[in-house]
Amino acid sequence: MTSITPTLRISDEERQARLTRLRSAIEEAGLGGMLLGPTESLRYFTGLVWHASERLLGALVTPKGLYYIVPGFEQSRVESLPHLPGEICVWQEEESSAALVASLLSAGETLAVDDAVALFVYHALARTLGADRLVDGGPMIRSQRLRKSPAEIAIIQYAMNLTLDVHKRAHSILKPGIRASEVVRFIDDEHRAHGADGGSTFCIVSFGQATSLPHGADGDQVLKSGDVVLVDTGCRIDGYHSDLTRTYMLDEPTEEFTRIWTMEREAQQAVFDAAKIGAPCESLDDAARTVLTRHGLGPDYRLPGLPHRAGHGLGLEIHEEPFIVRGNPTPLAEGMCFSNEPMIVVPDRFGVRLEDHIHMTASGPEWFTLPARGPAEPFA
Repeated sequence: MTSITPTLRISDEERQARLTRLRSAIEEAGLGGMLLGPTESLRYFTGLVWHASERLLGALVTPKGLYYIVPGFEQSRVESLPHLPGEICVWQEEESSAALVASLLSAGETLAVDDAVALFVYHALARTLGADRLVDGGPMIRSQRLRKSPAEIAIIQYAMNLTLDVHKRAHSILKPGIRASEVVRFIDDEHRAHGADGGSTFCIVSFGQATSLPHGADGDQVLKSGDVVLVDTGCRIDGYHSDLTRTYMLDEPTEEFTRIWTMEREAQQAVFDAAKIGAPCESLDDAARTVLTRHGLGPDYRLPGLPHRAGHGLGLEIHEEPFIVRGNPTPLAEGMCFSNEPMIVVPDRFGVRLEDHIHMTASGPEWFTLPARGPAEPFA
């Protein structure tokens, strides 16, 4: 597998269409603008990638304009980075970025604020504009990012394929005596070598009892004969995430592990089968829990059983809407992408998480990666 090709990147034309839709939503809501912070939404709408710090760098989107809010000493760097055309408005060290934002709005106009900005940004805006002129921009942003375009789905598919290949390579090096840290390093090197943005975005490698901790244990572990193995990792391609988990045994699986693994796979399939256009997200979580309850696990979040939601959305953030969780009535729609991972935890023994992702088409769900084949066969 080679590095990502230019055709698997979000084009400026697609970003411009996103910006046009956002401007229309701002105008329809009667707002003066939307302030995007140094968040994934800044990347989504403008292409500018920036990491949060104690200084505000972002963009103000109005019905007619795009203004980048930039610390003066960062202007030349911003100019060198990919971004949609817009006016770069700078503020100096002794000046207020909130005052700069306010100066770009008309008197009395209301400002929607990216819900992922730091609290200090909000407080500065509230002091300058008044809290009554600020509204939560999260719902407007999420309504646009919730459904992925064909280009986004193609990039996520590429990333998932890459990570699946890395999983297979990691499986091939496992043997008693290997340290979890060695496997993590190997996975990161493989992601990096095959074109991922900066290597692995995360990597959990757990052996034995540590697999019963959903996000892994502290300290290094050494693989022993007869251990359960859980590997959860992902990468980014043009900012979009992959995320894939496999749980298996290298030796002949024990009867107990096989029993729990089979329940996990049944619950995972139940989530997929429940994923119909228009179905509420919570119904997929219900489908997984119904399977586990029928097998005597749970109920609810009790252990042995499923201690967390059955899945999460994925895109420019590793965890984003739609969340596959009890109490979420959001109906599934074409373009939504989310994980399917109703993990089973057997406290102090082991855990089994099989995680693959789904994207919704007009006719129903499709796997990004095919589920695991068996308790000792982690790949289809």
